[in-house]
Amino acid sequence: MKQQLVISTSIDLVRIAPDHVVYFASDGNYSTIVQTDGEVRMVSYQLGQIEKLISSQLGSEGAVFIRIGKSLIINRSYIYYINIPKQKLILSDVNTFNHTVTASKEALKQLKELLEKEAR
Repeated sequence: MKQQLVISTSIDLVRIAPDHVVYFASDGNYSTIVQTDGEVRMVSYQLGQIEKLISSQLGSEGAVFIRIGKSLIINRSYIYYINIPKQKLILSDVNTFNHTVTASKEALKQLKELLEKEAR
């Protein structure tokens, strides 16, 4: 069976395949999950807690997610475009969805360098 990320609170439970998550965004004590089908869901977990869930539940498959600065965890499979001066990151599968998010110049610079290093 394919790995699933399970996020459970006292009132709800979300079970989602990692490849259906485009990114997680911090919203104070909450996090927003943005999915490939356009669905957006808020959960009562901070981003650090989401990071721990990814690590413990997905193991090596969780490496597809990368933390960008303080406010984002992105699915690296969907990185399409990075523009450091404009602080712009586009996450896309080219066919069905296209999400533009902002991140700090430093976070984007580090992400760009990491991707370049991996490409070598």
